[in-house]
Parts: sequence; C-alpha cells; structure tokens
Amino acid sequence: MNKQVLNMLGLAMRAGKLITGEELTIQAIRKSKAKLVIVSTDASENTQKKLTDKSQYYKTPCVIALSEDEVIAAIGKPRKVLAVVDNGFAKKIMTLIKG
Repeated sequence: MNKQVLNMLGLAMRAGKLITGEELTIQAIRKSKAKLVIVSTDASENTQKKLTDKSQYYKTPCVIALSEDEVIAAIGKPRKVLAVVDNGFAKKIMTLIKG
C-alpha cells in the first residue's frame, strides 16, 4: 500500500499538484485549494493538531500517515506536511491509504 501512495505523491509532485511545508499548506487550506492534507507520523503533536484542526474547520480531508523518510523518498524533499491540490490525485491517494 505505502509504495503505491509514495508513487502517487511522486507523480503529483512532478505534475506540480503538491504543496509542501506547513505554512504553504495552511494557506492552501484557507484558500480551499487543498483537496487532501497529509501530515507525517513523526511531525510534532503541535503540528499534527494545528493541521488537523485547520483541516476540520475548512472541511478538508486530513490524514496522519507516512514517516518523513517515506516522504523524502517520494518527493525528494524533507517535509512533514503536504497538501494535494488536485482532486484526482487526492481521491486516488485517499483510497490507497484507506485500503
């Protein structure tokens, strides 16, 4: 499952449909551009809470999944927070994460 999720994240990154980093992700949530927010499992509790709360308020799906190492392997950058800004990628990644 994880390998497919990582492949989709890599594709989304190359297609320019991924926003990385906490501040940019929060901006994307506020502007309703984010279709799916992914917070890494090793992000701080404060970061996890901030992003899940913000996502719930703006009704954006948010999952806490993948380690930072897995994210680095997928997109080539050390990030703990990602936002998918494309409906197709977001739906596919959600179905892969949920199994």
